Amino acid sequence: MEVDRYLSRIGFEGPSGVPSLELLRSVHTCHLLSVPFEDLTVHSGGQVKLDLPALYDKVVNQRRGGFCFENNSLFYWLLTQLGFQATMLSGQVKNSITSRYGPPFDHLIVMVNLEGKRWLCDVGFGAAGFSVPLSLDTYGPQVQGHRVYRVRRIDDVHFLEWQKEENRGEDGDWTEIYKFTLEPRRLEDFAEMCQYHQSSPSSIFFCKSLCTVLRPGGRVSYIGRRLISTTFPSEATGGGLETTTRELEDEEIPAVLAENFGIVLQSPLIPKDDTITPPPVVY
Repeated sequence: MEVDRYLSRIGFEGPSGVPSLELLRSVHTCHLLSVPFEDLTVHSGGQVKLDLPALYDKVVNQRRGGFCFENNSLFYWLLTQLGFQATMLSGQVKNSITSRYGPPFDHLIVMVNLEGKRWLCDVGFGAAGFSVPLSLDTYGPQVQGHRVYRVRRIDDVHFLEWQKEENRGEDGDWTEIYKFTLEPRRLEDFAEMCQYHQSSPSSIFFCKSLCTVLRPGGRVSYIGRRLISTTFPSEATGGGLETTTRELEDEEIPAVLAENFGIVLQSPLIPKDDTITPPPVVY
């Protein structure tokens, strides 16, 4: 890994010689603003393999993005190169169809231990994701812009929750995003679920060609044959979420990907927006 090249790819400018909370927060947010959460390899004749040098080439040299196994494993590698004490963890995402959790290794996330405190990092989740690391040492609300998150704990299991695009305080309605433990994992532990998400009709990544990236004050997303632009609530927007959707023709999509995400695919994309088959209720 060429660390400086990676930092340039994510638009980070500043000192990076000493691990600090400020540095961790900065590279986390820069990553989300620069590296899309996307599954376009799956829909352009390729296959995702969990090989860090190959992922580095894809994201840094080819200026692509990836899904959680790609973006978060690569971010883990960057953090270790910057001197952080980082650990890969296994998450289980709550399914919006069944309201049940996915299997172990459904999601890859990263924990950083820094000056006696623990921080949750995730640059590979998409629209519901948090923009700066969350503390694992507090169970109260953690406000990020117009959103609020919390990490709830029951025995050894931690639950990441949010109030969607609202913040109604500690007594508001909390929605679970995923659950996880702090047991250290290795990248090869996720190989089976990485293959599952590329081949199962119960996975969003198999059923839908998608790409999304955080923007200052909002988010832009491509799904199937749609481009969705979201503006987060602010004083300028009167406190409400604003969303616009543009329908796309197939021949428009390559230019849309290049213009909005900086992505130029090496093979033709086959747009896909199929209905997700509910998975078996196991967890």
